[in-house]
Amino acid sequence: MSLYELTVKDRKGSEVSLGDYKGQVLLIMNSATMCGFTPQYESLEKLYETYKEQGFAILDFPCDQFGHQAPGSNDEIAEFCESKYGVSFPIFSKIEVNGENADPLYKFLVNEKGFTGFNPEHELSARLDAKLSKEDPDYKDKPSIKWNFTKFLIDRQGNVIKRFEPTEDLAKIENKIKELL
Repeated sequence: MSLYELTVKDRKGSEVSLGDYKGQVLLIMNSATMCGFTPQYESLEKLYETYKEQGFAILDFPCDQFGHQAPGSNDEIAEFCESKYGVSFPIFSKIEVNGENADPLYKFLVNEKGFTGFNPEHELSARLDAKLSKEDPDYKDKPSIKWNFTKFLIDRQGNVIKRFEPTEDLAKIENKIKELL
């Protein structure tokens, strides 16, 4: 299966083919509006504005599976992101990224790139590790999404190049994006 064979739903519930993004470098992420990582939206919008003319897009999928940090309707989430952070990249319908109801896109992404650990230099890594270890001592051995703002970098051919956990430095992500552009 190819990434471009998958469809997702925009925030109004209409089907969108990921084939529409063929030839672009993509950063696909799951997000939440009430998370400690939510301020990343500001830097992500700057990345998008800087590179969109070169064929870069960010695809944002709100997810309420981590601490109920994405309450609200699709429109409320998008309105919050647009008004507070000036987000102009596409925000899709809220989805699940783990479990039996995981969106096929996320089943595909997690199958391509599993969890490799949090950035030990990030201030929230120890807290995330403690929380996740308490819930599942073997969490590090599973490929599932661990938290909001996990990102997948896709090249122009639709290959999943890298997975970035929410604790990853956005400058490092930007460098990888530049390499692919």
